Amino acid sequence: MKSVLSVAALSAIGLVSGLLMSCTPVCELPPPAAQLSVAEPLVAQRADPFIHRTPEGRYYFIATAPEFDRIELRAADSLADLKTAAAKTVWRKRNTGAMGANIWAPELHYFNNTWYIYFAAGDAEKPWLIRMYVLANESVDPLIGEWKELGRVKTARDSFALDATSFEHKGQRYLVWAQKDPEEKLNSALYIAKLISPTQVGEVETEISRPQLDWEIQGYKVNEGAAVIVRNGKIFISYSASATDHRYAMGLLWADAESDLLAASSWHKLPEPVFTTNETLHRYGPGHNSFTLADDGQTDIMVYHARDYLELQGTPLTDPNRHTYIRRLGWTSEGFPDFGQNKPDTE
Repeated sequence: MKSVLSVAALSAIGLVSGLLMSCTPVCELPPPAAQLSVAEPLVAQRADPFIHRTPEGRYYFIATAPEFDRIELRAADSLADLKTAAAKTVWRKRNTGAMGANIWAPELHYFNNTWYIYFAAGDAEKPWLIRMYVLANESVDPLIGEWKELGRVKTARDSFALDATSFEHKGQRYLVWAQKDPEEKLNSALYIAKLISPTQVGEVETEISRPQLDWEIQGYKVNEGAAVIVRNGKIFISYSASATDHRYAMGLLWADAESDLLAASSWHKLPEPVFTTNETLHRYGPGHNSFTLADDGQTDIMVYHARDYLELQGTPLTDPNRHTYIRRLGWTSEGFPDFGQNKPDTE
């Protein structure tokens, strides 16, 4: 039987479900939610988190460093151990020109027998000239070997672009990203396209969501930070919207798995956000999430960032305290993800 202390420690990183399955009927449960209202970060001061889990159960963690100057990786054989895993810097920003400023939102993907890191970056002389770029590494382990710069991701528009994510469905690899339409007065909308090569999307680029709802346009008109999970015959895409302070929140898109993913009509949007600030739980501005699996290889886990206080220390970009958290992702009887808005991460 596990003690209350060990249950609480495990539940604080969102893995209590596996423990409870192994308990006897007399196993002690975690304390009430009111006593666990402040979740402990998995990794402090890391925003836009992404966790890649290999088929063998090895975890790789990547996220935005608050200095916006480098890309780090850390690895562990369990989600819990990522908390203390050493961070290795695998790439640093250039001193001049492209990829020289605002290194944001890296994601680690594996396909074509190669590791790829997709990330956003500005120009050293023009920090807000944000575009998407790719690094590649053919080593078995992404912590070793050489990371090569493949260059910029090529899309139809030459405009502010960031937050690329990739997924494969029915043998076809896709890219989903956020980009500004130069003709529209919005900060970014979400697009999907086939990925022809690591740096080139197909000719058809489909807008699947734009910031129009009231909760998506608080401070800025933003749709960004897409994350994909395929379950129950549907492609689900969570995304983030509004300014990156306490108004930052997450929404949900979905398409039937049998539909044409490049047809805008295939995509549907919930009218209300699915994960938002919750003052009772000291969770402010949650967003830019990703999905992974728990150590059991079956339980869905959501990875996200948030602050644990309301008043910013400076601006949204200079305040470094967007921390990485993880929580169990539930599912409704209709087969939709249940983000547990009013539940603490410790449940």
